[in-house]
Amino acid sequence: MEQDHRETLKKLMEDLQEISYINPRDLPNIDLYMDQVTTFMDQHLESTKRYSEDKLLTKTMINNYTKNNLLPSPVKKKYSKDHMVLLIFIYYLKNLLSITDIQALLHPLTEMFYAGKGEMTLEEIYQGVFEMEQSQAAYVTKDMMHKAKVSEHAFSDVENAEQREYLQNFAYACLLSYDIYMKHQMLERLIDEKFEPKKDKK
Repeated sequence: MEQDHRETLKKLMEDLQEISYINPRDLPNIDLYMDQVTTFMDQHLESTKRYSEDKLLTKTMINNYTKNNLLPSPVKKKYSKDHMVLLIFIYYLKNLLSITDIQALLHPLTEMFYAGKGEMTLEEIYQGVFEMEQSQAAYVTKDMMHKAKVSEHAFSDVENAEQREYLQNFAYACLLSYDIYMKHQMLERLIDEKFEPKKDKK
């Protein structure tokens, strides 16, 4: 890859560091109406949009989550902090998993911990997951940089500069895609093994 293209990739990775995550301390301490929920999510997750016109979370989406048993019904049209935690999990999972898989993951969480049922609150669980994910950020970035360097050396014997740059970019896209594919396969197998009700074998 040309030097300016390396700088472009570096800038893209730096931009990833600026993507917003909802810090547990920013969770609202009061119950919210639907409009306040969507406004809160828009304000805190703006940087995750690919296009400016993208909708992060709409009223229709939230109502559908409730209808599909991903989210408990609001109390007197208000959503609690527990609702917000579940909505955040749904927001991140919906780009990776089917509704059925999200149900399998979140149903036990709701059954065991929603509204103070368990030994931990949903807020405490979110805090633990948040801290764990933050600790992995540097490793993930380093891994993406490594893949960029590997792809930079691919197709180096191609003399045409435009074709070589395309192929190196294509190689990088394939490496990232393979990584996502393998992790997605692992995620689905984990859900099938640990979260789905056991099915009778024929």
